[in-house]
Amino acid sequence: MAKILIAEDEDSLRRFVARALEMDGHEIVHAGDGADAVDHLQADSFDLLLSDIRMPVMDGIELAKQSSEIAPDMPILLMTGYAEQRERAESLMRIVVDVVDKPFSLPQIRQAVAEALTAQAA
Repeated sequence: MAKILIAEDEDSLRRFVARALEMDGHEIVHAGDGADAVDHLQADSFDLLLSDIRMPVMDGIELAKQSSEIAPDMPILLMTGYAEQRERAESLMRIVVDVVDKPFSLPQIRQAVAEALTAQAA
């Protein structure tokens, strides 16, 4: 299974997503903001970055840019509950696999992660 870094500032949502992905056998590492996620990316390798767009310290857009420099082959999946944030992510679609709209169900996020990992393996 995959080693996934989840960058999400909302603790309850981060734990919710982590539990769902752990049910699929994935190893999960948590980051509360983009800067924390960059530290994890510099220290370890991951099969996928799953990040919120809107976060304090460093948002998901900047995190995606830095992540693509640190780990250019790692797929990036973004999450957002804001239409304008989705529009900001459009310019990143060459490095971002997809943007998942919040709120989402457990099956939806599990499917999005599975598709991102499958796309990377292809």
